[in-house]
Amino acid sequence: MTVLSGYEPERVFHFFEEISGIPRGSGNEKAISDYCVQFAKERNLEYTQDDLYNVIIRKPASPGYEKEEPVIFQGHLDMVCEKIQGSSHDFEKDGLSLFVDGDHIRAEGTTLGGDDGIAVAFALALLDDDKILHPTLEVILTVSEEVGMDGASGIDLSGITGRRMLNLDSEEEGVLLAGCAGGNTSCIRLPLSFSECGESDCGGSDCGGSDCEAGCKQAARIRISGLQGGHSGVEIIKNRGNANVILGKCLNALQAGGCSFSIISLNGGSKENVIPSQAEAELVIQDFEQAGSILEDVWKTLLEDYRKTDGSLSITLERTECNAEKVFSEETKEKVLRLFSVLPNGIQKMSEDIDGLVETSLNFGVLKTEPEALRMTYSVRSSVGTSKEKLTDCLRREAENAGADFHVSGNYPAWEYKADSGLRRDMVRIYEEMFGRKPEIQIIHAGLECGIFSEKLDGLDCISYGPDIFDIHSVNERMSISSVKRMWEYTLEILKNKNR
Repeated sequence: MTVLSGYEPERVFHFFEEISGIPRGSGNEKAISDYCVQFAKERNLEYTQDDLYNVIIRKPASPGYEKEEPVIFQGHLDMVCEKIQGSSHDFEKDGLSLFVDGDHIRAEGTTLGGDDGIAVAFALALLDDDKILHPTLEVILTVSEEVGMDGASGIDLSGITGRRMLNLDSEEEGVLLAGCAGGNTSCIRLPLSFSECGESDCGGSDCGGSDCEAGCKQAARIRISGLQGGHSGVEIIKNRGNANVILGKCLNALQAGGCSFSIISLNGGSKENVIPSQAEAELVIQDFEQAGSILEDVWKTLLEDYRKTDGSLSITLERTECNAEKVFSEETKEKVLRLFSVLPNGIQKMSEDIDGLVETSLNFGVLKTEPEALRMTYSVRSSVGTSKEKLTDCLRREAENAGADFHVSGNYPAWEYKADSGLRRDMVRIYEEMFGRKPEIQIIHAGLECGIFSEKLDGLDCISYGPDIFDIHSVNERMSISSVKRMWEYTLEILKNKNR
């Protein structure tokens, strides 16, 4: 007996649990792609699989629907891989451990992958059931959506005939998405220069440790934890704490407070589109007690700032063993501290036309010490193309001023609102008929593949929707079982609808 057996819609949850057993982080989609291909083969469905591992599966129309316009059903195969601190879960080879918590499906200690595993499960359930009434179905399942939408950018859609697309990559029931921001991944790579780290400087054989009166330096670790994190598009408006930014504040506070220290390494976050919940610095500190006092003051100030969003914020300082042979040079340290001070993060501008919509933002998602460089990676978003470019240029200037390399990848367009959408009218009408209220039409700050598909398929009419999924891109991610059932029934009605 499986974890999700007995829950409706049975086939949707059957496939969701099956694909949850397949590792499918961004860049590791071959296994899930091959699974979809085998699924199509077993049902004699026409399919294509490209070199990127994007999959397209076609199913002929049900009897009586042959003359109806084909419908594209679209989602992505990859998921964001986040886990709790100390977890031994290996996303490269381990499947997810699902469990039911009331009305919610969750995963033990990791992200759930409801974004966008539920789209894959819906697609397979639609293709699997010959009793469902529908026009010709063209199911498009892309790869690497979470790391720049490379799958959507690289896919060949020349064989696609439909121009009405259902994108199941939204996480709020009752909301139909009709536009989204564009974005890119901006990476700053600062070359490192080093100084030697001698034993007598960091608690070596001649050091008395905490009782030392010789002024020896002490190896130490600053750890930022206890933050919520989350999706950098959806949750950016909530002003949640960013562990990388907070780590930078800590280091600059030590500098401003006259506490002498050297940097061994800095690391935080794992995905540019995830607000980092953890970060840490390995340091060599002159006065451990002084550093602790300064960091406590920083913690108290930030705890007040984040009391409504991140009340569990923790900033800890602990003594460690120093195995480092070298530390960042003073020149490099000064460059790093300046970058922490001047680089922007979070909301940059709210929309002047739509209340409550973030227009432009960026997220400092990844901080990583590499052998020869410090890498700082940002997710940049804006619904205005020129604003996105200006913000990117700001990062470029600051990187170049510090002598760092700057690289932009995964540049994708905004999905512009379509004033006259027949698909949207149909979906609003059907929703109101089924649930007794009108759905909310929104334009969002998060990125969706709809913008790329709209550029590739002239005249495309698309809407994004989906069941309730909470805290996506975080270890608290959970998906509503009852909402999945309602949105499945809604999808069946949309497909059964004949063009009017």
